[in-house]
Amino acid sequence: MNAPAETIEALQAQDVESDAPQKSHAPLKSLVLVGLMGAGKSSVGKRLASRLGLPFFDADAEIERAAGASIPDIFAEHGEAAFRDGERRVIARLLDQSPIVLATGGGAFMNDDTRARIRACGFSIWLKAELDVLVRRTARRSNRPLLHAGDPRSILETLMAQRYPIYAEADLTVITGDGPHEDVVERIIAALPPAYLTLRAARDHADD
Repeated sequence: MNAPAETIEALQAQDVESDAPQKSHAPLKSLVLVGLMGAGKSSVGKRLASRLGLPFFDADAEIERAAGASIPDIFAEHGEAAFRDGERRVIARLLDQSPIVLATGGGAFMNDDTRARIRACGFSIWLKAELDVLVRRTARRSNRPLLHAGDPRSILETLMAQRYPIYAEADLTVITGDGPHEDVVERIIAALPPAYLTLRAARDHADD
């Protein structure tokens, strides 16, 4: 199904409704997960948010909700440039709220404006994965428009060469592999600034 023309207009208008609380005076920044498709950003992000007691948002899901169409349909009907513009707007809106955990799409951090907004409003975490891991994980899902243009392994290898130097600008790099996502969450929490550890302690106390 092709995305209707008004979907991109919806993204550009930024009429994105969100369940996240509005911005407060909380000193903590949002935790923003970046990395290539298949790195586990959504799965790790949900677990991380739960551990810290923060709302979780997936940028791709928010884009689809704002546009009223799937990401493959947006790509097919309007092209990648229009998708990236909508992605930039949606992420900016999500970050203009109280601290959240946000999983971004693989290309989001490549946008200069988005990267600057993440630096200003968030603490970025790069989930770094080896090529073989990404190939295995992305093979499980068919909604990856960028992988439909040729051999997925070759495309991922090219994307790694292009994007990994930019991802390396993130505030924190955590290696992710075939192990449990919970292990990645533990490594992230252990490396977070002290203010986040206080938040976790408060969350653990509330659960007792």
